[in-house]
Amino acid sequence: METISAKELEWYAREGKSLIIDLRSRDEFVRSHVPGAVNVPQGRFCGELRGKEKEPIILYCDRGALSMAVARDLEKRGYRTKSVVGGFLAYRGKMVSHND
Repeated sequence: METISAKELEWYAREGKSLIIDLRSRDEFVRSHVPGAVNVPQGRFCGELRGKEKEPIILYCDRGALSMAVARDLEKRGYRTKSVVGGFLAYRGKMVSHND
């Protein structure tokens, strides 16, 4: 499992070629999320991952701990994952400081 920074997450979101999964609650997702992300609260994956074994799956949660655990689990099942260090809080903080 690879980790990436909030800045790298921004790049993946702009690129639009990776599956970005927000593991936070539906309410948190609705309030604010990374553009292009899909909401899968607490890792309840349905068909989102079918056929995605070869491409990187970017995971984030609120602070980073849950996404790291889910990423490790998915890696064991043959997926290529990246977890965002510091989660959505780091991303949001980067966006605030970037816009100042």
